Amino acid sequence: MAHANHYKPNLRDTFFNLFEFLDIGKAALGKKPFGDLDEATARQTLESYKQICVDQLAPSFSAGDHEPPRLDPKTGTVTLPAELKKSFAAYFENGLNQLELPTHLGGLGAPPSMAWGAFEMVLGSNAALAFYFLGNLLPRIIDRTATEAQKALYCQRMIDRRWGGTMVLTEPDAGSDVGNARAKAKHVKDDVWEIEGVKRFITNGDFDAVENIIHLVLARPEGAGGGTKGLSMFIVPKFWVNADGSLGERNGVFCTNLAKKMGLKSSATCEMTFGDGKPARGLLVGNVHEGIKQMFHVIEHARMAVGLKSAATLSTAYLNALAYAKERVQGPDLMNARDKNAKKVSIIHHPDVRRMLMLQKSHAEGMRAMILFTASLQDEVELLGGHHDERAAAADALNDLMLPLIKGYCSEKGYEILSVSLQTLGGSGYLQDYPMEQYIRDQKIDTLYEGTTGIQSLDLIFRKLAKDGGATLQVLLGRIRATIESNEGGEALAKEREALSEALTNVEMAFGHLLEKLGESLYHAGLQGNRLLFGAAELVIGWLLIRHAAVALSKRAGASKDDAAFYDGKIASARFFAREVLPNLAMLPKHVSGSTLQLMELPEEVF
Repeated sequence: MAHANHYKPNLRDTFFNLFEFLDIGKAALGKKPFGDLDEATARQTLESYKQICVDQLAPSFSAGDHEPPRLDPKTGTVTLPAELKKSFAAYFENGLNQLELPTHLGGLGAPPSMAWGAFEMVLGSNAALAFYFLGNLLPRIIDRTATEAQKALYCQRMIDRRWGGTMVLTEPDAGSDVGNARAKAKHVKDDVWEIEGVKRFITNGDFDAVENIIHLVLARPEGAGGGTKGLSMFIVPKFWVNADGSLGERNGVFCTNLAKKMGLKSSATCEMTFGDGKPARGLLVGNVHEGIKQMFHVIEHARMAVGLKSAATLSTAYLNALAYAKERVQGPDLMNARDKNAKKVSIIHHPDVRRMLMLQKSHAEGMRAMILFTASLQDEVELLGGHHDERAAAADALNDLMLPLIKGYCSEKGYEILSVSLQTLGGSGYLQDYPMEQYIRDQKIDTLYEGTTGIQSLDLIFRKLAKDGGATLQVLLGRIRATIESNEGGEALAKEREALSEALTNVEMAFGHLLEKLGESLYHAGLQGNRLLFGAAELVIGWLLIRHAAVALSKRAGASKDDAAFYDGKIASARFFAREVLPNLAMLPKHVSGSTLQLMELPEEVF
C-alpha cells in the first residue's frame, strides 16, 4: 500500500529552534563564510523545501519497500524503482541540493543549523532516498582534503552532473573493526593507485539514477602498517574521469551482491568488489596517507545524519499517531466508564493515549532540540574560522562530544518510542494501511550502522572524554548548571529546574563512579557505557526543553491562537520530560557504582 501522504513535517518547531531559541537570524545568517540569506528568505526557503518533500519526495516512500532495487549480476548494475528515481530527480530539479553547498561551489551557503533543519524534512519524508544524496556531500569533503588537481577534476563536476557518492569502509571479515581491513592499494604512478578487495554494507554502492558514482574507499597501501593508521583514502569512480572531465572506461568496481533486509529496502545495500578481473583505479586523496582522518569528515556527518533520521522518523510517526488519536472514536471517557449510555469519545481523551502521545512529543522535540543545538556549534566553528581559533576549537570539541549522544541515543530511543507510535493506533498500527510498521523497520538500522550503540558509548568514554580528561564534558555540565542557577523561566519552571538539578547531580556522580571503576577494569566501560550515554543525552534534552519552555513562556502573552497553543505545547513537553524521564536518572549512579565483573567471569557454557 502506498503512503503518498504519510509525511507530516513539524517546521513550526524547527522555526522555533532556529529563529526563536538559537536565533540564527542574528547569530549566523548573512555572516561569512555563509551566504547572504536573511531570516525572511531562510524561512521562505525552508517552507519551499517542506512542500517539495511532502509533494515530491514522500510519494515514493513505500515504492522500494514493495519493489526493492534489482541487481543485474552480469553488469553489476543496480536498477531503482521508477518512482524513487522520479523523487531523486525532483530533489535536484528543485535545487534542494544547493542549500548546504558553500557559495564557492555555487551553493546558497546556508549555515549547518539551517541545512540540518532542512535535511530533517528529506529524512522524514523518505529516509532511504536521502542517502542517495551522499554525492552532494562528497564534493565538500574532496574540496577540504584533496589536491588542487583532484578538486578541479571532481568537485564542481559532481555537483553539476549530480553524480552519486559512497563511503566505503566495511569489509566482511572486519565489520566494525575498520583497522582490520584487508583491501589493498598498489601504486601505479603519481596519485593513481589500483585497489583490490571486497567491501560490505556499502550504502547505494550502485544505482542507475546517475551517470557516475564516486566511491571514497579506505584501503591499505602495500607495505603500510596495520590498524587504522595504515589506511589511506582513495577516490574511485565507477567510470574513470579523464583529464578533460569526460567519462572514460568502466572502472573495475562492481556491485556483486545486494543485501536482503528487514527495512530501508529502497536503499541499495551493496557488496562491492574492487579489482576482480579488471583494475579498479583510484586517486590517493590529497596525495597523502591520512585515510582515517580524512574519512572521519564523512563518518561524523553520517553519524549526525543517522541520529537525525531517527528523530525525523519519530516526529512524523508522532504526528501521524496524533492525527489518528483525534479522529478514532472508541469507548466512553474513563470517568463515565460505568455508564452504558455514555457518549463515545475520540481516543485522545483516554489517559493512556495522552501519556503515549506526550511521550512521543517530548522525545521528538527533545531530539530535534539536541540536534539543532549541536548544529549551532558547527555554525560557531565555521563563523570563527575553524580550529585555529581557540573558541572555535572549544565549540568543535563540544560538537564532537555531542555526536555519540545524537547517534546513540536518538537511534535507540527512537526505535523504542516508535513502538509507542504504533501502539497509539491499536491493531491498525500493525497494518500496512498506515506507515508505522515501515517506519519501525526502516529505522531499526539506525542503531546498527555508522557504529553500533555500544561503539558510540566507547567513543564517548575512550575518545571524547579521555581526549581532554573530561574538560569538555565539564563545559557542557557547566552550561546546564548555569541554567539551573539563573532562575530561567522563573517560578513557573521552578519544579522543572529542580528536577534538572537532581538529574545533573546524578549524571555527575555516575561519571565519577565510572572513573573509579575503570581503575578496576576497562570492562566497566563496556558494561555501563550505554547507560551513561543515555543518561547524558536525557540530561541535555531535559536542559534544552526547559530552556525552550522559558522562551515559550516569554512569548505566550499576546501570541496568536495557534502560536499560543504551540507555546503551551513546548511548556507541556518540558514539564512531562522533567516529571517522567529525568527522575529515572536517580538509578544511574547506583547502577555504575554497583557494576561488577560477574558477567565477564562467567564461562561461555552458562549463556
